[in-house]
Amino acid sequence: MEEMSKHGEVGRAAIKADMDRKTARKYIREQKLPSELLQPRSWRTRHNPFSPEDWSAITARLAETPELEAKTLFEWLTEQRPGTYTPGQLRTLQRHVRCWRAAHGLDKDVFFAQRHRPGEAAQTDFTSATELGVTIAGQAFVHMLCVFVLPYSNWQWATVCLSESIMALRRGVQAALFQLGRVPSYHQTDNSTAATHRIPKAERIGPGAPGQSLRSDA
Repeated sequence: MEEMSKHGEVGRAAIKADMDRKTARKYIREQKLPSELLQPRSWRTRHNPFSPEDWSAITARLAETPELEAKTLFEWLTEQRPGTYTPGQLRTLQRHVRCWRAAHGLDKDVFFAQRHRPGEAAQTDFTSATELGVTIAGQAFVHMLCVFVLPYSNWQWATVCLSESIMALRRGVQAALFQLGRVPSYHQTDNSTAATHRIPKAERIGPGAPGQSLRSDA
């Protein structure tokens, strides 16, 4: 409409609006926007070929086995009702099955994608290494590994430790940073005993009391 008010040429106005000339001429003739010409439709453009009884049987099978495909259901239906349905009606059934799954199907798993950026984060975790069977003087070496990793590049460094403690965590992070030669923006670790420690209420004397461990989130 704005282009038509400038020069009055339908072709140029259609090109500017990125639409066909016939479509532009229709809007100019009606003097209305496309959104104003839309009207809610309360009728079906095609007759539903599936009878209520057949559709009830299909939904019953879907309720029992939600992973059934529409093609399998259509083959089963044509066997039950020979000569009633034609292959061209498969797409209609597929559309009906999609609508049923959206309203009554199983909940889909939700995934939150993680986006890692270079130099942004480092992560540490402890893993038991006793099952490796390392021995010292014939005795099994019971130990763990403090694993430091950069999620963006998957660069890793492991430090041997004897327990999952805050001292082992500090030592593992320090050794990895010395090897890396750089410091990430922040460090992440899991909810381990090295990061958090629950204190019974009876032992909670006050902040900074001798022999008291305070809970801290790493």
